[in-house]
Amino acid sequence: MPRFYCPAALATGELLDLPASAARHVQVLRLQPDARITLFNGGPDWDGGHAEPSRGGEFDATITRMGRSQVQVRVGLHHPIEREAVRPIHLVVGMPANERMDWLVEKATELGVASLQPLMTERSVLRLVGERAEKKQAHWQSIAVAACEQCGGNRVPLIHPVRSFAAWTAAHCNNATKPSTLAGQALLLSLRPDSARLRETVIAWDRCDATRDSAITFLSGPEGGLSRAEEDAALHCGFAPVTLGPRVLRAETAALCALSALLVL
Repeated sequence: MPRFYCPAALATGELLDLPASAARHVQVLRLQPDARITLFNGGPDWDGGHAEPSRGGEFDATITRMGRSQVQVRVGLHHPIEREAVRPIHLVVGMPANERMDWLVEKATELGVASLQPLMTERSVLRLVGERAEKKQAHWQSIAVAACEQCGGNRVPLIHPVRSFAAWTAAHCNNATKPSTLAGQALLLSLRPDSARLRETVIAWDRCDATRDSAITFLSGPEGGLSRAEEDAALHCGFAPVTLGPRVLRAETAALCALSALLVL
């Protein structure tokens, strides 16, 4: 059954017009009145906490009217289905260049990332500021929505605005021993010789009841990795250096490999 993201409060029995993007998708699929679809709104707080909280999960819906640019549906039964990871993973990544960032956002969403923070670092090839950065953020958010529609995820990961590495660390580290506004644990993908294996680090954390199943923030660099100074800053904020093994992976491959490993541990 086709699935569509509808960022609104959904309630069984109500009639509503689908948002423009979903309506266009319905028309492209040549669906007709009485066709059944599935709606989800990315709950539990579909508008960043500023609107009425949703129920999460997904809803049956039936198309009732097709207009030239509008599609009306009647919302059906609610299903409290969640296909998200038990352990929320927040990916912070130095943006790879060209279409590789698009691919990274899509695949990270399919794998179940909770949020993604794009960073400009010392070695970043891709540089985005102002309106161009805002357009890219909106573009990546739309990729995440489409990936959720395809993979069955009911919670759309938040793609944060592009920030510089310095600005991000300043906001999330107040000279403490761990990121001040990030719950859970923090990992840094690093080639440092003292880096521990990712699996061993997470298993050690899981042996502690206080950190079991807690959120993980994972920091990975762009092409060429983070600079020494940037790694030092991350370590000062409480990130633990980890390695995926002896091979040197591309920036987007490394981030996705780590995400995959964390989701199965």
